[in-house]
Amino acid sequence: MAPTKTSNGEAALTDEDIKVQISDLRIFLAVASTGSLSAAARQLDVVPMQVSRRLVALEDELGVRLFHRTTRSVSLTAEGEAFLPYANTMTEAEESARGELSPSPARASGVLRMTAPSILGQSIVLPLLPSLLERHPELRVDLDLSDRVIDIVGQGLDLALRVAPLDDSELVAKRIVPNPRVICAAPAYLKQHGHPSTLSDLDAHHCILLQAVPRWPFVIDGELQRKRMNGRVNTSSVDAVRTAAIQGLGLAMLTYWDVFQQLADGSLVRIELEDASMEDLSIWAVTPTRRYVPTRVKVFLDALEARLADRQ
Repeated sequence: MAPTKTSNGEAALTDEDIKVQISDLRIFLAVASTGSLSAAARQLDVVPMQVSRRLVALEDELGVRLFHRTTRSVSLTAEGEAFLPYANTMTEAEESARGELSPSPARASGVLRMTAPSILGQSIVLPLLPSLLERHPELRVDLDLSDRVIDIVGQGLDLALRVAPLDDSELVAKRIVPNPRVICAAPAYLKQHGHPSTLSDLDAHHCILLQAVPRWPFVIDGELQRKRMNGRVNTSSVDAVRTAAIQGLGLAMLTYWDVFQQLADGSLVRIELEDASMEDLSIWAVTPTRRYVPTRVKVFLDALEARLADRQ
C-alpha cells in the first residue's frame, strides 16, 4: 500500500505501513528515561551499538526523528515526546498480555521502575523488597527515591508513590492508606521547652521547617488554614527534618508514615492540639494508565498494602 499524502504534499505513513517491534519500543523508552545510549544499553544488557542501530530502524519505520543526538547528550524531539505515551501503552499491553497468558500470571518479571519519597522508600519500600524478590526471582526493581514530583510518563516509570493530592487528571491514583500530617518532637526538647497544647502555644516554640511547606496547614472549625511558623532550621529534605527533630532542635511537622517508627520507639512524641487538627493526607499509588497494569506493579502493590496494614 502506498503512503497517503498530507495537506502539504508530504508522504504520511498509515497504520498498515508501520510495523514497530516491541523490542525497539523498549530501547526507545530506555533511552528516553536515561538520556543516554550507553546507560540504556546497560539497563537492557545489550551493547550500545545495538541500541543505536535499533533506534535508527525505529525512526526509519516511523518516518520521524525521535531524538536529538550529540556526542554528549541525547534528548527527545517534539515527535519523540508525542510518541512516548504511545510507546508506554504498547509495551504495557504486550507485557500484560504475556502475563495473562502465561501459566503463572501472578509470577512477576522484568524491571519495576518506580519512584517514592525518600523516607517512605527507605522505611517502607526497601524493607519489603527482600521477600518480594525472593517470591519473584525474575523481577528487578529500579527505585528512584526523591521528594520532588517526577513525571512518570516522561521518565517511563511504572509507578509512583505520593503523599500529595494528585493534580494531573490524566494519571491514575489509588489510595493505599491514610497518612495524616503530625506534629512531633523529641522528649528532651519537650522537657526543656514544654508541651504545646493550643495553636497559639506554637508561637513560643522553635520549629523545623521544610522548604516545600513554608506555612503549616491546620484544620480550624472545618476549614484549612495555613500558619507561618518560627524556625531556626529550614531544609529541603524531609529526612533532614526528621533527623533534626530527633536531635531535639524543635517541633517538626511530617506525615505519619515518615515517623511511625520513631513514634513507636519513643524517640519522637506526637503532639495533639486542642483547638486545631492536622491536614489529612494519604499514600497514593500513581500509575500512567488504568489499562494494562503490569503484573510486576500488581504484586508490588499487594505487598505494600499488606506491609502497611500490619503497621497501622
